Amino acid sequence: MQLTENKSILLLLLGLATILLTVGLVAPIITFTKFIFVHNTFSILSACWNLLQQGQVFLFLVIFLFSVILPIIKLGLLAKLILSPLLSKSTKKLLEWIHRFGRWSMLDVFVVAILVVVVKLGAIGNVEKHYGLYAYAGAAILIMWLTQQIVLFVENHQN
Repeated sequence: MQLTENKSILLLLLGLATILLTVGLVAPIITFTKFIFVHNTFSILSACWNLLQQGQVFLFLVIFLFSVILPIIKLGLLAKLILSPLLSKSTKKLLEWIHRFGRWSMLDVFVVAILVVVVKLGAIGNVEKHYGLYAYAGAAILIMWLTQQIVLFVENHQN
């Protein structure tokens, strides 16, 4: 496969990851049912907003940073890396940034998993999962896979 074809495929998959992340952030991820009459449905963004309204600023910041901001930054860095010339100084800097962010790559999924587990442990509640959770998880996995592929792609073409 030629260089431009590889870049096109990577950009297409990056676009898919962006769509999945967007859906995962705004679509419902869970519905929490307490007793028979109380139903609360949350997306990641609405859960963040509720935390902020309830004065849970630290929890809001942690979830918003690792579940919203960090994945968006990763997408931006990956897009810049795909579109930059392979042998430039900025490519090497971007690779360093991606490696730095790589250690946090599972934290966004971990935060949502913790949220689901905590809610499920409630003795009087029931949790129903929705498509937003699957879209978000798919985006996180695709972003991790794309990161690996782009780093390998750049390293192979710089040698």
